[in-house]
Amino acid sequence: MPSLQWREEHELDSLDTTTGASSGEMGSAGEETMEQGRLLDEEDDHDAGHEIDAQKDQEYEERLNRQTVRKLDFILLPFLALLFLLNSLDKSNIGNAETAGFTHDANLSPGDLNVSLAFFFAFFVALQPVGAALGRKYGMARWVPACMSLWGLCTILHIWVRSRWQLILLRVLIACLEAGFYPTTVSYLSLFYTRFEFAVRLGFYYGQTAVAGVLGGVLSWAVFSRFERHHQGPQLRQAEVDQGGWKSWEVLFVIEGCTTMVIALLGFFWLPHSADTAWFFTPSERIWAEQRIRLDRDNVTAAQKTRASTALHNSMLEDSEAQAQAGAKDGDEEDADAGHEAHHRLLGDDTNTEPMRRRKMSTVSAISVTADTGLSRYDVLSAIFSYKIWHLLICNILSAIPATAFGVFLPLVIKQLSPTLNLSPAASNLLAAPPFAFGAVVLFVFTYWSDRTHQRLIPIFWGLGLLLIGLTLTVMTPRSNYILRYISLCILLSGSFIASPLTVAWLTNNTPEPGKRAILLGVNGWGNLAGVFSALLFRPGDEANGYIKPFTWTLVCVMASFVGFIAFWVLLVRENKFREDVCASWSERERAKEELFGDVEVKSASGLLKMIGIGKLLGWLGYEGGRRGDEKMTFRYGM
Repeated sequence: MPSLQWREEHELDSLDTTTGASSGEMGSAGEETMEQGRLLDEEDDHDAGHEIDAQKDQEYEERLNRQTVRKLDFILLPFLALLFLLNSLDKSNIGNAETAGFTHDANLSPGDLNVSLAFFFAFFVALQPVGAALGRKYGMARWVPACMSLWGLCTILHIWVRSRWQLILLRVLIACLEAGFYPTTVSYLSLFYTRFEFAVRLGFYYGQTAVAGVLGGVLSWAVFSRFERHHQGPQLRQAEVDQGGWKSWEVLFVIEGCTTMVIALLGFFWLPHSADTAWFFTPSERIWAEQRIRLDRDNVTAAQKTRASTALHNSMLEDSEAQAQAGAKDGDEEDADAGHEAHHRLLGDDTNTEPMRRRKMSTVSAISVTADTGLSRYDVLSAIFSYKIWHLLICNILSAIPATAFGVFLPLVIKQLSPTLNLSPAASNLLAAPPFAFGAVVLFVFTYWSDRTHQRLIPIFWGLGLLLIGLTLTVMTPRSNYILRYISLCILLSGSFIASPLTVAWLTNNTPEPGKRAILLGVNGWGNLAGVFSALLFRPGDEANGYIKPFTWTLVCVMASFVGFIAFWVLLVRENKFREDVCASWSERERAKEELFGDVEVKSASGLLKMIGIGKLLGWLGYEGGRRGDEKMTFRYGM
């Protein structure tokens, strides 16, 4: 845009050139100068108008983004959190029921509870990838409510348990129905939020595990207080059974099971299959909800894709022009036209022909980046052959033992907090609420910090450190000092819920492909194997000494997890360095081609596949044909 100084100098120069001319000529020059000034003023006004329009567009986009995110935060996220809250309650309610004499009333031994939990977690863990794959295949909005309705019914059926096999059967059925729930819902949630909006929302979502501990404790306290008469002795209890009275743990199972079924049925109508079908969005919000995720996920950033597309366009255009010149010298120009056509085909450029334009537009409009369905063979195989998920899985199992253990056993641990307290079932469940509340608050703080700083591993290290402090204090504090021991449990729970959701946040941030992301989260769901270990660690025989031995083994496992996460950080640094070295020798065209298509040959990777003899197998299974997402050499893993 011409500046005012330039215009003044231009006018002075024009006036200088007219010196000595006739008055008529000077009048003509003056008129020309005035006309030029008028045109320049119009140009300035036009540019200023463009700037105002651009500013208005930006303000509108920001306002539209706030409206879209606000609706997600107040309509979709709370409902998903409610589903997970009920899921957590249905997993942990058997521990609350046991404090009210569940196994005694059902003619079971206390050891039968641990056996049933071991069976539950064995099936629950083994079927995690299967459940995640089915959830992705049939759609979260359809799959999860159906499974929830059935496991809510199984929860109610606990009131008729009278033998060991019945308890094991019900827990296995619930495990099969709940398998894949968490990875499916988290994968679904990640479809609607950008990468660095996600962790704090995931913290709110995953924090329902801690909220379930609070609500479960308060609900159990309320029910057990109302039915306190059922815990005053075997003779009174048997007399009430003969009279047909409800036992407190039966009331608890009925309330939680019926609530789960009602909310699950509502989910069929509440949950959208994608952003462009969400009932709570306006038409403009549907379009923007799709576009914002496309910009965020498409090759990490839109700017990178633009640079890559431009670089590849220019590079191939130079080749096409060279072919055109060579063809002109030989008298053959068809090669140049073919080069241009191949270029447009490769880039998917919509400026080529009308059929190409229609095909490109229909493809873009037909594919929703927030669709909750869609799974390919490539997604499954690339997830299975990722070494990172197996490393994270081991770390996740070791770090998740406290959270899974105390989700079930914390009321029992508090009941044995000190021999001098002699806590009732209602009191022990009520005292279990504050530690879970601490865990929920600290988790939200850590996930907020993680999103603000764009870091995942550093908050995990601090969270594990907090967990280690709580475990150490719990092990070293004598049972006579029950106040300090209770504070230690609060510190312990504060750090228990941080590592798992931030691990999931790392996986979603570093896996642009939605199908692969769902399978990775399903494999990561094997981290619930920690529940099997916790059921084996916290045995009834350790009640007398306040579970000191299980706490000690848990401390060792968390220390090993801390070391594992440090090793994972080192591996990521080395992986990024390796990719930098590989790309250092590439031309700008090769970098752009890899960023767009992921098909630039990497000799070291190809040689490795041939060496271990699975290259042909992977090609037959459809794994080859270009790297995607995080497998591209231009992709850099975040920390």
